[in-house]
Amino acid sequence: MAEPARAAAGRRDSIRKTLLIYLGALSLIGAALLFLAARSYGRAAADRSYDHLLIASALSIADSVALVDGQWQVDLPYAALDLLAMAPEDRVFYRVSSREGQAITGYADLPAPPSPSRDGQPRLFDAMYRGENTRFVAVSRWVAGPAAQGQAIVQVGQTRRAREALADDMVLRALVAIVALSLAALALVWIGVYRALRPLQRLERELSERDPSDLRPVAREVPAELDQTVESLNRFMARLAASNETLRAFMGEAAHQMRTPLAALRAQAQLALDEDDPAEQRRSLETIERNASHMSRLLNQLLSDASAIHRSHLQQFETVDLAELLHQAIFEAVPQSGPRPDLHLALTSEALRVRGDALLLREAIKNLIDNALKHGRAPLQIALTAAGEGAAAPTAVLTIADHGPGIAPADAQTVFERFARGRDAAAGGAGLGLAIVKRIVESHGGAIDLSNRVGGGLVVTLRLPRTAV
Repeated sequence: MAEPARAAAGRRDSIRKTLLIYLGALSLIGAALLFLAARSYGRAAADRSYDHLLIASALSIADSVALVDGQWQVDLPYAALDLLAMAPEDRVFYRVSSREGQAITGYADLPAPPSPSRDGQPRLFDAMYRGENTRFVAVSRWVAGPAAQGQAIVQVGQTRRAREALADDMVLRALVAIVALSLAALALVWIGVYRALRPLQRLERELSERDPSDLRPVAREVPAELDQTVESLNRFMARLAASNETLRAFMGEAAHQMRTPLAALRAQAQLALDEDDPAEQRRSLETIERNASHMSRLLNQLLSDASAIHRSHLQQFETVDLAELLHQAIFEAVPQSGPRPDLHLALTSEALRVRGDALLLREAIKNLIDNALKHGRAPLQIALTAAGEGAAAPTAVLTIADHGPGIAPADAQTVFERFARGRDAAAGGAGLGLAIVKRIVESHGGAIDLSNRVGGGLVVTLRLPRTAV
């Protein structure tokens, strides 16, 4: 069983793994974007640097173009081309032509600009020339002579080797910084995740080191995000502690209550065995039967109390019809054979529905009817009515009244304690009935009241919150 459990645990999602994956992916995406931005900036910076030299060379050549006696003359300033010769890896090309496309000097087969220069501004463009990617600039200049004027177009090109080398160098330097920054970010992510999850590890260690019976609230300070978790854990442990305490008290009281009848039962059986007189044996057997009946009632109420404790903690509620539960409880609690008690049943015509456990509510009503039949006198009056004004406080009210001795004012609260009985209570009870009823009613958000009716008798009133569904 341990191996499948460990395998299942290994397949579960890990907060640490999830955080590391997402934060690590974010760091890597950021590094990739920085690399792309650095590469784009490096190329643009290299182009700007070399474009200034290219334009300066073209302008210098354009200033040397003249129109003499209708003939173009170019006094080529080689210093202009020397500016571009500072990049030994590159080759430089130039051409001077007229507006009509007539080559004046230079490389006649240079590629023409994509669009002609109409405003005299330099035109920069890239084109393939002699198998290499080349950067070109075209500059137009109007030249006037004594007898004529015309427009000359100067075009200078340079291969991109030096540009690309400069851009690669800039990108390489940026890449080193990006890698270092990414590694530092990943290290910070790892440390941050470790420190963020450390309170969970401390909390787990504290809980694992506790004794199974230690249900004290967790007092360790935790991050704000864990406040609700720790509060929920503390509430759960408080409920568990209360449940354990209730169970311990129940077991102690049950053992105490069962010990006395069992001892008496055993003593009566021993007397019956030692008795030779049939009449005395019969009396002993009757006593044994009476004590066995008392033990049976006590055991049934103890089991009912245990069931009420358990189901009250579960809170598995549903919508139930209180009138239907009342009819079921009367059928189960009122003897079906022998003389039937005189019951006066008054039910409202309004549907009374509550949210609750049908089994527990039926058990509470049965206990009240059983108490009324045992301790009161006929006629037994049962009324089910609706109370509350409008929908603000809708309440279902159930009253069960008998004509018995009632209850002394001093016993009005103590009778709700377990194994507590009123002073005028009839013999044979265990003192659990009203305690069970009170536990069930309060677990449903209701209340129970006891009062003495005029003319003698006890009135038990249950109030339960209604539901519209």
